[in-house]
Amino acid sequence: MNFFQKLWAELRWSTIITFLICAVLIGVVFVFTRSSKAFPGLLLQATPTLPVATQPPATEVPPTPLPISPASLSLSSLLDGIRRDTVPHTSLPTRPRFAITTYTVVKGDSITGIAARFGLKPSTILFANYGILGDDPENLKVGQVLKILPVDGVYYQWHDKDSLTKVAKFYGVSPNDIINFLGNHLNENMDKNITQVSIQPGTWLIVPGGYRSFISASAPTISRSNPAVASQMGPGFCGKVVGGAIGTGSFVWPTTEHSVSGYDYNPDANHAAIDIAGNLGNPVYAADSGVVVYAGWNNTGYGNLTIIDHGNGWQTLYAHQSARSVGCGQSVTRGQQIGSVGATGNATGPHLHFEMSYEGGKVNPHSYLPPA
Repeated sequence: MNFFQKLWAELRWSTIITFLICAVLIGVVFVFTRSSKAFPGLLLQATPTLPVATQPPATEVPPTPLPISPASLSLSSLLDGIRRDTVPHTSLPTRPRFAITTYTVVKGDSITGIAARFGLKPSTILFANYGILGDDPENLKVGQVLKILPVDGVYYQWHDKDSLTKVAKFYGVSPNDIINFLGNHLNENMDKNITQVSIQPGTWLIVPGGYRSFISASAPTISRSNPAVASQMGPGFCGKVVGGAIGTGSFVWPTTEHSVSGYDYNPDANHAAIDIAGNLGNPVYAADSGVVVYAGWNNTGYGNLTIIDHGNGWQTLYAHQSARSVGCGQSVTRGQQIGSVGATGNATGPHLHFEMSYEGGKVNPHSYLPPA
């Protein structure tokens, strides 16, 4: 046997022995693993532990804060520490107002616009300024100084022999509404009987939520049989009218323009009409057939005025004209020219003040005229 054959024989036996040793070790590991799964307490017995009750409780140690140098506490670092989103439209709460303020009328103002500016109803502006406006929104003039109430209601001057009960009833509120309003400075009377409250004559009081009927200069219904009922309106009243044209009940726009310029129909602003835009001299047309029952000057602010009775419960009114083309008792047909647009009376510029009434009650012309 040569050298290589002897080397192979020795390597073969060493390989076999190594293989057998590895197999035995693998078997031992396998058996040991299976035994630990079948008997889980076997390993724990080798490491006894104290009962749970005898183990000392764990003490939680708070984390040690990191040191901060005073130099790092700058304003910028503090601001950077809290981020807030920017809100471009922040709504600030509105504080209640109890005192009266004033407002000076400028060009382009209207009762409705001023009311909206202060969050009030148009009627409140009129009620607080009756001495200036006389309940007529068209009496508004540039430069007037208006009283602006803090809340909707009425401004009332106390008279001798007035009583809270009567004043409150007239304006549709309770006496406590007047007493409890802080702007009236009647706080010391809150615990008193209403009959014991003393208010000096001449004192001005705010009546929150108060309302009254307008003292209106609006034209009354003028019948054909007695048109002289309008004699207090001015020299344009007519005598008795017999017969004449009857309206169709269908209406046309009373001028060439079909848009509002100025006041629209707004009963709360005491404006039961529409102000129709127009240039000076534009034609004014009869909205429907009928008979003229007023033609001439009006003393209550309408200026040069024409009123037509249509004989079927309807009447129409045309104010502030620069000229008239018809006279008392004259029959007119729908669409016939009766005058020209102007700015007479209480008017700040050329326009046609147009009213419609049915059976004596004012109605909104927009509801009866053709679409603009």
